[in-house]
Amino acid sequence: LMRSHSDSCHFSKHLRREHGPATILRPGSPRPPPPSFSLRRLRERAREREAEREAEAARAVEREQEIDRWRVKCVQEVEEKKREQELKAAADGVLSEVRKKQADTKRMVDILRALEKLRKLRKEAAARKGVCPPASADETFTHHLQRLRKLIKKRSELYEAEERALRVMLEGEQEEERKRELEKKQRKEKEKILLQKREIESKLFGDPDEFPLAHLLEPFRQYYLQAEHSLPALIQIRHDWDQYLVPSDHPKGNFVPQGWVLPPLPSNDIWATAVKLH
Repeated sequence: LMRSHSDSCHFSKHLRREHGPATILRPGSPRPPPPSFSLRRLRERAREREAEREAEAARAVEREQEIDRWRVKCVQEVEEKKREQELKAAADGVLSEVRKKQADTKRMVDILRALEKLRKLRKEAAARKGVCPPASADETFTHHLQRLRKLIKKRSELYEAEERALRVMLEGEQEEERKRELEKKQRKEKEKILLQKREIESKLFGDPDEFPLAHLLEPFRQYYLQAEHSLPALIQIRHDWDQYLVPSDHPKGNFVPQGWVLPPLPSNDIWATAVKLH
C-alpha cells in the first residue's frame, strides 16, 4: 500500500512538471479551452481587425480621391465659365465703339427722314396759304438730302466691314484660346496617365529608382512589354488573345484589359506576410 501511494505521488509530480499545475473543476463549470486553440483564435481576430482597418483605410483613400476629382472638375468648370465670360466681355468692349457708330448712323437716317417729312408738311401748309417755293429750292434740298444719305450709307458700310473684321479677329483669338486650353488639358491627362502607368509598373516590377535596369525583374518587364517594340511579338500576343474570343452575349465573356492586371489581395496569411516583407 505504501508503495502504490509513493508511485501515485511520483506520477502527480511528473504531470505537474510536464503540464503545469492542475486546475480543479467545480461541478457544472465549463471546461476551459486548450491554450493552443485560444492563441489561434486571438491571432485570427487580430488579423481580421487588421484587415478591417486596412480595408477602411483603403475606402477612406478612395473617398478622398473621389472628392478631389470632383473638386478639380468643379474648379475647371468654374474657370472655363469665367474665361468665357471674360472673352465675351472683351468682345463686347471692342465692338461697343463700332456699335455706337452704327447707332449714330441710324439716328442720322431717322433725322433725315424726319426733316424730309417736316419740309413736306411745311410746303403743304404754305401752298394752302398761296405761297409756293421756287423749284430750285426743292432741287437744292433734294440734292443735299441725297448727298447726306450717300455719306451715311458709305459710313454704315464702313462700320459693318469694321465689325465683321473685329468679329473674325475675336473669333480667331477665342479659337486659339480654346486650342491652348484643350492642349493644356490633354497634356495634363497625358501626364496623369503616365503617372498612373508608372505607379502600376512600380507595383508590378518595383521602383525604377530603387531597382536598376539590371534588376532581376527587368527580363520579365521586357517580356511583358515586348509588343510595344516588336511587331511580330504584337501579332503573336494578339493571336494568343484571339484564341479565346467568344460572342458578346457569352455568360463568361469579358473585355480584353486595357492595361496591367494588378494582382488581387493576398489569399492567405503566408502570402500576406511575404507581401508585407517586400
